[in-house]
Amino acid sequence: MIWVICHFIVNAYKKVRDSKLRKDKIVEKTGGDSSIMTIPDSGFMMENGVSCLPCTPQEEKKMVTDLRNESERSLKEGNLYFVISSGFERGRERPGPIDNSDIVENGSDCDCKDNEIQLRRMLTEGQDYVLVPQGVWEKLYEWYKGGPSLPRKMILQGFYHRKYNVEVYPLCLKLIDSRDDSQSIIWLSRKASVTELFQKVCALRGIERDKACIWDYFNKRKHARLIVSNKSLEEANLQMDQDILLEEVDGCHSSRFGMDSTGNELALVSLEPSRSPLTIARGPTLSNGHSSGYRSNLYPGSSLSSGLTDMDDGFDAYNSVRKGEKGGLAGLQNLGNTCFMNSALQCLVHTPPLVEYFLKDYSDEINTENPLGMHGELALAFGELLRKSWSSGRTAIAPRVFKGKLARFAPQFSGYNQHDSQELLAFLLDGLHEDLNRVKQKPYIEMKDSDGRPDEEVAAECWKNHKARNDSVIVDVCQGQYKSTLVCPVCSKISITFDPFMYLSLPLPSTITRTMTVTVFYGDGSCLPMPYAVSVLKNGFCKDLLLALGTACCLKSDESLVLAEVYGNKIYRFLESPLEPLISIKDDERIVAFRFKKKGMGKTKLVIFHRWQEKFTTDYLRIGTGLFGTPLVTYLGEDQPSGANIETAVSKVLSPFKRTYPSAKAHIGKENGFLSDGLDEQCGSSDAMSVANAELEVTSSTDLSLPLLLIDDSFMNFKAFKKDTFFESGKILRVVLDWTDKEQELYDANYLKDIPEIHKAGFAAKKTRQEAISLSSCLDAFLMEEPLGPDDMWYCPRCKEHRQAIKKLDLWMLPEIIVFHLKRFTYGRYLKNKIDTFVNFPIHNLDLSKYVMNKDGQSCVYELYAISNHYGGLGGGHYTAYAKLVDENRWYHFDDSHVSPVNESDVKTSAAYLLFYKRVRTESKVETGEASHSHFIS
Repeated sequence: MIWVICHFIVNAYKKVRDSKLRKDKIVEKTGGDSSIMTIPDSGFMMENGVSCLPCTPQEEKKMVTDLRNESERSLKEGNLYFVISSGFERGRERPGPIDNSDIVENGSDCDCKDNEIQLRRMLTEGQDYVLVPQGVWEKLYEWYKGGPSLPRKMILQGFYHRKYNVEVYPLCLKLIDSRDDSQSIIWLSRKASVTELFQKVCALRGIERDKACIWDYFNKRKHARLIVSNKSLEEANLQMDQDILLEEVDGCHSSRFGMDSTGNELALVSLEPSRSPLTIARGPTLSNGHSSGYRSNLYPGSSLSSGLTDMDDGFDAYNSVRKGEKGGLAGLQNLGNTCFMNSALQCLVHTPPLVEYFLKDYSDEINTENPLGMHGELALAFGELLRKSWSSGRTAIAPRVFKGKLARFAPQFSGYNQHDSQELLAFLLDGLHEDLNRVKQKPYIEMKDSDGRPDEEVAAECWKNHKARNDSVIVDVCQGQYKSTLVCPVCSKISITFDPFMYLSLPLPSTITRTMTVTVFYGDGSCLPMPYAVSVLKNGFCKDLLLALGTACCLKSDESLVLAEVYGNKIYRFLESPLEPLISIKDDERIVAFRFKKKGMGKTKLVIFHRWQEKFTTDYLRIGTGLFGTPLVTYLGEDQPSGANIETAVSKVLSPFKRTYPSAKAHIGKENGFLSDGLDEQCGSSDAMSVANAELEVTSSTDLSLPLLLIDDSFMNFKAFKKDTFFESGKILRVVLDWTDKEQELYDANYLKDIPEIHKAGFAAKKTRQEAISLSSCLDAFLMEEPLGPDDMWYCPRCKEHRQAIKKLDLWMLPEIIVFHLKRFTYGRYLKNKIDTFVNFPIHNLDLSKYVMNKDGQSCVYELYAISNHYGGLGGGHYTAYAKLVDENRWYHFDDSHVSPVNESDVKTSAAYLLFYKRVRTESKVETGEASHSHFIS
């Protein structure tokens, strides 16, 4: 993981920006991109009055690039990265020393050593801080000084898919010394060994190692004695901010370690189950019909203490639920931003078929040899957690063992950041399937094309092939089948496949519209620009805006539109993705569209910027520094464009702006407002392209009739060129046109200025009505026919080319348990957003018969039994769950460790994120084997 920071150096050389408004805008625009950080404007003078910036911006940029590349080539565990506050770029006009005081505990009052300084909790990378490699930090510190230094180590995580991550938040442990009841804070990497923990504790508390005994003291209760070993603290399931207890003994084998704080006998167990032998939940039946916590071994000769223990999660299996007490009402403790995990787990542990399965003996189905699985460890951890949930009464459980497995096999969920409950659910369902796959050796099966065969035949063949490689309780219960139809738009080739699914991700089709004003420029210079106000769906995409705009401006079939955002008289970004959410475009932004003939869209894009030519100055850094107007965009069709081609193209796109009446120099003044407006704008944005030490080459021998200069993408380097200068094809060329008196007499620049905002809100704007949509409308949108995106082209076997095919999905076979994922989170290139629209979903009698193509006699009626909720916005918020105890027909609210009853009418909210439905069976369809558990199925 390498963070690109070249702009960090380049932007340090820019002068004061024109206003605080613009500063805020730039911070807002770049705040979501964790790979870029800028330094505020500077005079480069440090405290001692000596410049610490001996290099040019280009030299420093090259240094940073080289250091970055070197870091990428030598990724390894233990590499140092440094945390730098993103706030360093705010509120200053000149770069001073690096200031990390706003992201550390105690702020500027912190006088700790660098290796003891800790970050404030809940910081977000890219928004609050950025990470830089050690070499880059050393250079930045050499140039700017400041601090404090916040080094963090790179660690390697994952089991199958190894991944490098920077451990921004090391593990914090609260050490309680039983000798004097004093408390200390210890910070160690999650990858540090238990041996390292002993070394640190002994050094801190002045105790010999052979007299030190350390307990896992989670929730102020002895769980296990830590043994000096190379086992990592993560493997020992130690959690952030938990307690550990230090006791001094004559020998570590003292019998008193077999007692808890009340003097009761305490089993000494390791916290992590061994891979083999394995243990499984099995035993006599409890009063509520669920198996107890007693376990027998999967393999002869295995030790009971080698397996998972209830005590690890804060529940004693041998003091199980009292007679008459309900099961399934145990909360899950929050282990540090784990509400997303708790929410998804509560929905799964209240899924009737899974409850039935994991409360039985499933030892024969654990697949320890599946290379795609987790040696059965994930299934065991989940099964143990489910068993405790149904046998611990209302005692809250701390799912530490399960979280440890999750961190090991899915490092993306490690640490203590907030995550997505749907992403976790997808991993769990897939992981449980592979751990419980009854197929030990997956056969190779060559897929056949449908070739016009009946759908029933192709679907049955596809499902048979799928089951030959995938056969588990997850497939039995959670997997359905859908039909996917692709049609080639050129040769009309039809491809039909039948694929399995475990959940359906449904879009939320908004019915609320917004008005967007976009100014259309003609890239071929055929007409003057024209603004168009169009109505689009509020939660739509750029493809919807392009469609509406094309209709409004009568776009022809051989024409195309290119959207771009203009900011600071520059093209801030091209909106190239048709799936860019429109919510990423704010009302106060300015969007333009460039209209081209499709055949005229050549290989090389040319962007033309405008600036006023200043008179009576010999300072090259002040020549024409004021950008104004809207940049123009056109294409060069030549394979190797020349300076003459550029000049011709610029003249062509400027042609609509030619004045149609004789102009005189005397008339261009305050009388008509043109020149004065330009000068005012020049003063307001005179620094838009001023860059200290910028390279400017002015050549008097240029043979161009227009005052054009080539400019690079950093707006640092200006260079003159001739008509016979040739340029590389396929890249974006940028030129700046200096508007002299001659250009001002020839062209009317007013058409380039003051393009309208997306939407100008009035003072008496009406409040947007609360929108509500139905689950059926979400399903309709999911199953709607639509073309594939440009980044998801289909290879047509008949055309032998990738085509933007038309895709249509249909539901073919429904599973016993169907999960609907409401896609509330939308991700654009620059903005993430959450849709809080209320979705009206049925609790009872969800009839999906009209959506199912295969009428196989199965019931298509479903009943809701669980919901994963998300409250708040992106990057935070809170997850909870609603779950129904089917046997008592009552709903409960699971908010981490807190569990409370809730009325059925209150479970329908705009926070609903994942909906869990089970098939409703009639008594005649309930098989004999299911009868004893009919209270789960109903």
